Amino acid sequence: MPELGKYAVEVLSAYAVSLVILAGLVLLTLRRGRAARAALARAEAETKGTVDAV
Repeated sequence: MPELGKYAVEVLSAYAVSLVILAGLVLLTLRRGRAARAALARAEAETKGTVDAV
């Protein structure tokens, strides 16, 4: 680990905050993806019984 001197607390806390934000973004992305897949599955299920007009 590099020698951070008197700025160790600030640098390490910035790293910690960055990691927490990144983890939150990953979790939010996964959650939104799951919701989008569920909405798509519902929409496809609704149209299964209909005949395509094309």
